[in-house]
Amino acid sequence: MAWLWGAALAFASAVGFGGVSSAQVPVRPTPDPGPPLSGYPRSALRAPTAAELKTATYVRDVVYGHRDGMALTYDVFKPARNANGALVVNMVSAGWRSSWAPPEERQARYQALIDRGFTVVALYHASAPRFQVPDAVADVRRGMRHIKLHAADYGADPRRIGAWGASAGGHLALVAGMMADDGDPAATDPVERSGNRIAAVVAYFPPTDLAALLQGRPKAGAIAFDDTLLASVSPIHSIDARDPPTLILHGDADRGVPPSQGAAMRQALEKAGVESELRLFAGADHDFYVKGDPAKTDAYATEAMQAMVRWFEDHLKR
Repeated sequence: MAWLWGAALAFASAVGFGGVSSAQVPVRPTPDPGPPLSGYPRSALRAPTAAELKTATYVRDVVYGHRDGMALTYDVFKPARNANGALVVNMVSAGWRSSWAPPEERQARYQALIDRGFTVVALYHASAPRFQVPDAVADVRRGMRHIKLHAADYGADPRRIGAWGASAGGHLALVAGMMADDGDPAATDPVERSGNRIAAVVAYFPPTDLAALLQGRPKAGAIAFDDTLLASVSPIHSIDARDPPTLILHGDADRGVPPSQGAAMRQALEKAGVESELRLFAGADHDFYVKGDPAKTDAYATEAMQAMVRWFEDHLKR
């Protein structure tokens, strides 16, 4: 019997106790899916689960204005439990294209905020290619007035509003923070009478100085407007001491929006005495993408989302 037991052990060692030799199963590298959408981690780019859908209620298609006869809208995601009274506006924009999706399809992108009690607004603007950057800037500034005017209707404190976006959306989040004012008391429109100052900003790899970034580029789509307007839609030229605490997250190998854009913004904010931070991700291109390393890309995107949530917790939950 001893020889039989020894033979059995030898066989088990050769094929593995699971019955299949690990040497016979080649380890395949994880395929590189390319850059993630707007720097989101994979966990946020999926349909929400049935359990997650129960964590929020929606206020759908709120009209905050019109452009060329078309409604400008936003959707509100209200935490079903443990709302903390703060609100974060996500600028839905990539290349200044603002693509609408039903709240049920978008919720997973906001789940990390909803789970921490934040009300979230998905803000849409008039989209490229029909409309250009100056249109998007005007829409966002008006949208923020409407959101602040109605924040209490959504269970949120108008003094505790933040803005967040990626790339073109990051630019518009900075617009919301740096190009804000106290409203026009003489305006007949109650929305225009409302101020749109906010309390915190998070921007992923944002264009900050469009004159430096776009000067001389071929005119097409969102940037098909006169170069004389570039400075007027660049948040770096609107900084003052009243601007909100701002976190900028940028890949240090970004070829789409050079990290010098984020660095210049951070330097200008610091000079104005505005609380700010710039975090660089080593080897990351636009969207936190590390070519050939999807695990690293996803780790960076996850780290960025965690940093975003912490920034808003630190600056809005008080």
